[in-house]
Amino acid sequence: MTPLSISGPNLEATLKILRSGGIRGHERVALWLAPAVAKPYRVSEVFEPEQETAKDYFRLPPHSMKALMTRLRTGRLKVVAQIHTHPGRAYHSDVDAEWAIVRHVGALSLVLPRFASATTLENFRDEVMTYECAPDGDWTLVPNTGPQARLEITA
Repeated sequence: MTPLSISGPNLEATLKILRSGGIRGHERVALWLAPAVAKPYRVSEVFEPEQETAKDYFRLPPHSMKALMTRLRTGRLKVVAQIHTHPGRAYHSDVDAEWAIVRHVGALSLVLPRFASATTLENFRDEVMTYECAPDGDWTLVPNTGPQARLEITA
């Protein structure tokens, strides 16, 4: 278990990106980047990749993945979490697992309901469903509060 922290301003930037898809009734994804060697991870950048989206999926085309890899290499960064929206309830679907951008053990996949339309800094922990990539490649639901929580929101 590697804890992850994100600042309020970076979380607000994330929500803005995610809501932009909901305006069109599409899912949207943002990536949280952190220095590759520092633990616990502290999100230093919210990355909005170019993406193909629809009501029930998102996908990064090859040129977008290439741009992401360039950004990671030049900044000595790592994708520590992906966060995306669903049109209804929040859960990590089979499609989410198939198209996951992060797949390393301990990576987080966060999902927000209703295209993040009602999500705020204040209710984020209540709205988001957090999943962690296990050694067998499965995604396990983890709590957002208590000793097993993976995410800390800072000022």
